[in-house]
Amino acid sequence: MFEAIAIAAQAITEVMHGRSLTEVLDQLEVQEKPIVQSLTFDALRKWVRSHELIKQLIPKAPAPEIDHLLSVAIALFLQDSSEGKGYPAHTIVDQAVRACSEYDKTIYAKGLVNAVLRKVDLLLHPPKGEHRYPPDPIPMYVPAWWRASLKKNYSKQWQAILFAQARRAPLILRVNRKQFSREQYQLLLSEKGIASTPIASIAGINLSEALLVTSPVPVSELPGFYGGAVSVQDAGAQVAAILLNPQPGDLILDACAAPGGKTGHLLELADCRMLALEMDAQRLKKIEGNLERLHLYSENVKVIHGDASKSNWWGGELFDKILLDAPCSASGIVSRHPDIPFLRRAADITSLQQKQRELLTHTWQMLKPEGLLLYVTCSLFPEEGEDQAIWFAQQHSNAVRLGAPGQLLPSETNDGFYYALFRKKGHEPTN
Repeated sequence: MFEAIAIAAQAITEVMHGRSLTEVLDQLEVQEKPIVQSLTFDALRKWVRSHELIKQLIPKAPAPEIDHLLSVAIALFLQDSSEGKGYPAHTIVDQAVRACSEYDKTIYAKGLVNAVLRKVDLLLHPPKGEHRYPPDPIPMYVPAWWRASLKKNYSKQWQAILFAQARRAPLILRVNRKQFSREQYQLLLSEKGIASTPIASIAGINLSEALLVTSPVPVSELPGFYGGAVSVQDAGAQVAAILLNPQPGDLILDACAAPGGKTGHLLELADCRMLALEMDAQRLKKIEGNLERLHLYSENVKVIHGDASKSNWWGGELFDKILLDAPCSASGIVSRHPDIPFLRRAADITSLQQKQRELLTHTWQMLKPEGLLLYVTCSLFPEEGEDQAIWFAQQHSNAVRLGAPGQLLPSETNDGFYYALFRKKGHEPTN
């Protein structure tokens, strides 16, 4: 485990330098990634508490490399039995000290790490009868501007939001209805000893394919996963395809499609014609890989490199329906990506808002009269959600707003999302 601790500490250093944790983890060997990801995610989720302890025990801030290694090790101490994990204190201390020997920048600090972690153990697990170290009321780190926004917009829920995002995200599945019904797939899971619970609805939207796995397992243990029987997808994200309601023969644009989860769901629901567009060339492979695994590729499905705020990729044919899952702060999916609060800056929201407006304006021109456009973000900030929907309706007199959930807050079954659905008022022009 000491090697994993050392790599996890380095991964955190990369995040603090502005790199996405997903990008960092993707560079690891396949066998290294699961444990390093687990250690890194825990360290970021427990950042507030670990740094309270570091500050208490080391008055002079340690070098970043030592700070990050300690944050990984202290997170191991902070694991509780409800997480289904836990290592003996002596093992954590021993492995963290050994991790110091892995790199020149940390080898000098073995004594310091040993002493600090032994004191952490005493604080967290005092002798019987002595005072226990109190838990931090908000363990999830977010920058001050982020917390202020949550307090302003969700005065009664902001603490619950941060608590929800500090927990490990649940394993939610979407059953491929072209292969199995939800009930049939539940039986397959049960035969493998995997317990699951149906998620009937989110915000009044009925879901017929969503399953919550009671105790998460690797995807390799899910029956038929590599044959496309099931996908991992948050229940909140599954709302998108249901709202857009694809029909056979519909021409649909998934305007910001990577990694392809919503693209696949739309194709599972109906034999529609699909154009999956993605401006990040590297992420096109993820869309293609998902569609191949789900056996959804056909002559009616195209995956294209392009920017939906421009027209150089577009052949001119108007779409029946458009899914615009716009780039955003990702503030609603922190439980799955705990590095996000460390990477975002307040100024990002303004630039993201401008990009979202460009995408809304441009894709609207590509929609048929009476067609549907679904605007989605995985954000909690109204600047990227309701404010944008109001702005768009004011700018476009032919936009009729239809029923949609609006803002979804994080819960035990879903991440935070925003949904607004518009119909384009008008008729096909006559010659």
